Amino acid sequence: MMFGWLLIWMFSVYSSYGQQYYDSTLCSDTSVHPGTRYTCNSSPGFSCPTFLVYRASHGVRTISTISSLFNIPPGELLSPRNNVTSSSEILEPGREVLIPVQCSCSGGFFSANLSYKVLENTTFESVACEVFEGLVKPVTLIEENVSKKRDKEGLGAGTEIVVPLKCACPYKSFGPPGLKYLVTYPIVSGDDADLLSKKFKIPIKEIWEINNLSFKDNTIYPNTTILLPLKSEPSINFSVSNSEPPTPGFLQTSPVEKPGKNLRLKKLYISVSVIGFCLLVATIIACSLYLRTLRKFRAARVQSSIRRSTTGTSFSTPRSSPKSGPMANSCLSPDLLAGLKYSLCNYTAEELRKATRGFDEDAKVSESVYRGWIDNAEVLIKQMRFEGTRQIIDVHSRINHVNIVRLQGVCYGENDFSSCSLVFEFPANGSLRGCLSSPSGSLRWHRRTQIAFDIATGLHYLHFCTIPPYTHMNVNTKNIFLTQNWRAKLTVFAAVPSPSISGASKESSGGSMGSLGGWILPEHLVHGSESDKADIFAFGVVLLELLSGKDDVNSIMFLGGGGGTEGGCFEQLRNFMDPSLKEDYPLAEALCLAVLAKACVEDDPLHRPSMDDIIKILARMV
Repeated sequence: MMFGWLLIWMFSVYSSYGQQYYDSTLCSDTSVHPGTRYTCNSSPGFSCPTFLVYRASHGVRTISTISSLFNIPPGELLSPRNNVTSSSEILEPGREVLIPVQCSCSGGFFSANLSYKVLENTTFESVACEVFEGLVKPVTLIEENVSKKRDKEGLGAGTEIVVPLKCACPYKSFGPPGLKYLVTYPIVSGDDADLLSKKFKIPIKEIWEINNLSFKDNTIYPNTTILLPLKSEPSINFSVSNSEPPTPGFLQTSPVEKPGKNLRLKKLYISVSVIGFCLLVATIIACSLYLRTLRKFRAARVQSSIRRSTTGTSFSTPRSSPKSGPMANSCLSPDLLAGLKYSLCNYTAEELRKATRGFDEDAKVSESVYRGWIDNAEVLIKQMRFEGTRQIIDVHSRINHVNIVRLQGVCYGENDFSSCSLVFEFPANGSLRGCLSSPSGSLRWHRRTQIAFDIATGLHYLHFCTIPPYTHMNVNTKNIFLTQNWRAKLTVFAAVPSPSISGASKESSGGSMGSLGGWILPEHLVHGSESDKADIFAFGVVLLELLSGKDDVNSIMFLGGGGGTEGGCFEQLRNFMDPSLKEDYPLAEALCLAVLAKACVEDDPLHRPSMDDIIKILARMV
């Protein structure tokens, strides 16, 4: 009997002390999961020395400011493990710094508590996810500071709160022999187990085991934390850099060991020879196809001339397709340019089901559009019929722009091609509508003007730099996404060439032509026609939402004239502006954007500005 109780006690010690769980939810998640805080079952007061990893950010770039944030002397950070000799040295953004803390067990959870004084009105989410970079979750801050909570979980300037940073202590009953520290490490885009293994010189297997992760499902996500098991005082190998590329639009790559010099030269010669041969073959094929098409075209013209001269009957020339029309003026063969579409990845239906958890409603972004994870990268998945898929691939084979969401791959139906899916990149900060609706107030004024400029640049590219020109016809804040650096990208989910070039039908667009985010185009009601001026109108609506933060069309009617209410124009504008901006914006710039938005939503399309004029105005603000 006693032996049985001893086994139960040993099992409880093993489960509560040894393993800590990895929380895969984002820092901003307000629900509690295993791993939201690291658990302990020791007597109150049990503690251990350990370390946290913090990254230099825009407002915290020196050892002096970092030590002030964590309430520790600067001398404790000026050590060989951080490779910094001066407390005033300016650190590169993202530079990692090891923070020594005392981790204690209290109330069943490990934490390293510190006091933080709020400098300006903010939220628990902003303090947890921005100031302390996810080393504590907002739900934990709220639990520890119930008396400081205000409406919408806001914090007033000067409020002093307790910040229980995530940490954990090792136990001899679990973990690799000689385990001495469990270092809390916040994950960012580009991090993976291989990189962490090289950076801290620890086996990958030990990372998975200490975080209770299986080897089959060993995915870690940005904006989460992970524990690193170390047998000695930590040091970072700063020569191992994050694997994420500096600009968006490329797949993540993992560093590989460089071979010897002779082997490198040999491989270089082979690669250059193969590439050269492939280019030669492609050029020959393209030229032969071009000459063949040219001969057929000339033969058809001669035959048509002979028929007209012999019969006296005039024949109408068939309308040329987009590929044989404007593209024929290019110095490259249309067949060669069309080959770009075949570089797409081919996904299976099972991969997409797994990425979206069976197309769960929680993964749904909008109608027929889902959010998922494939190969440690977040993606957008658009479901549609085969005909629309082919048209969109044709459109994206002619598009390459930093402000347009990139098409990555395609998935055809399992049994037939009637139902297909397209896979796009997913910018890290989600849709513009979601960011405007967020209570965190992360869209400051300078970010909003940059977003407006990015959208205008993307539309200008579609209108003037694609062949044939392309009219979006579905510009709204739900179809605009923001990258990790708050740069805007347009989604192109529908194939709608400009009506002046091609007679696009309503069915080809996959959306409601003439209806933009609740607005009905005036010219659509009168003439039933669409043009690139429809995108100008939609851009004006987006500008109004950037100013007000609302998507309620009735809230912006004061711009339509008759503004003789109390307070005058400036007072009306202040009442119209997004309250989350807290009047932290230049009133002159806000008025300029409001006037530009009013011009864009004019009833007469001819009175709306061109995209050239819009870019000239916005370029002065960014």
